[in-house]
Amino acid sequence: MSKVHAAITSVGGYVPDYVLTNQELETIVETSDEWITTRTGIKERRILKGDGLGTSYMGIKAVEDILNKTKIDPKEIDLVICATVTPDMPFPATANLIAQGVGADNAFGYDISAACSGFIYALTTGAMFIESGQYKKVIVVGGDKMSSIINYKDRTTCIIFGDGCGAVLLEPSKEEVGIIDSLHRSDGSGAQFLNMKAGGSLRPASHETVDADLHYIYQEGATVFKFAVTNMADISGKIMEKNNLSGDDISWLVPHQANKRIIDATANRIGLTDDKVMMNIARYGNTTAGTIPLLLWDYEKQLKKGDKLILAAFGGGFTWGAVYVVWAYDSK
Repeated sequence: MSKVHAAITSVGGYVPDYVLTNQELETIVETSDEWITTRTGIKERRILKGDGLGTSYMGIKAVEDILNKTKIDPKEIDLVICATVTPDMPFPATANLIAQGVGADNAFGYDISAACSGFIYALTTGAMFIESGQYKKVIVVGGDKMSSIINYKDRTTCIIFGDGCGAVLLEPSKEEVGIIDSLHRSDGSGAQFLNMKAGGSLRPASHETVDADLHYIYQEGATVFKFAVTNMADISGKIMEKNNLSGDDISWLVPHQANKRIIDATANRIGLTDDKVMMNIARYGNTTAGTIPLLLWDYEKQLKKGDKLILAAFGGGFTWGAVYVVWAYDSK
């Protein structure tokens, strides 16, 4: 009996209209286009503007993109998982708001919080529901409204992050396509280097925490960079070794878009040339849980059935991981 794999059968995405360029950031903080581009590879990022618009708004748009492409009745969706660190509210789950917004009335949903690794964690989790035979249609969303937790007086973080959201549809397949294998890791000792210090149960919101700017991202860039370069590259190499893959076998590296130097280091570690590396960091910056599904969305028309992909990410916490995917369809 053939094993059931969870295959990605459609991809959707959404990025806001407003473009925040490096040139505009030069008017906000002490920085320059040359400084940002040299260190990160980012030229611009998208920002979600408008009252009452949170991560669920972008998630709904991304899932609607899938529904429009596939013509699937949203009532057929069994489960929605949303990876985000910027939920609309602490509860209910943003996944539930997305499901309600697209008319997925028969689905249940929940959120996964793993920072920039959130999407690949959620993808692996969603795949298990398919592989078990329990569900037939699972939507995995990854997205963040990072502008909601960015201090635009802090040039070390405001230059990096943007807003955006992507989503994939998982369905069962008995072919050798889909989510083939994954490796995930975490290290809580990294919490001190990349975090948001207030707003949780440890330090609930108060006048003091707001006045002290503790509800924004805090990052020790040099330390995070060192950990990310090493661990994202190593985990990508390990999953390839585990599955007896060489660089020649891989069609695409789908790396988290945090920093071009980290992406280049990962590609070099697993023996891939630039033409096999998906990249849109220059246009979107770091959308946290949104980067990997947005890459798949941007590159969907270039993907062919049977293409072997390595998805890799590193995020706050620390969290990191890699997923080996065989693409399931030829794009139309």
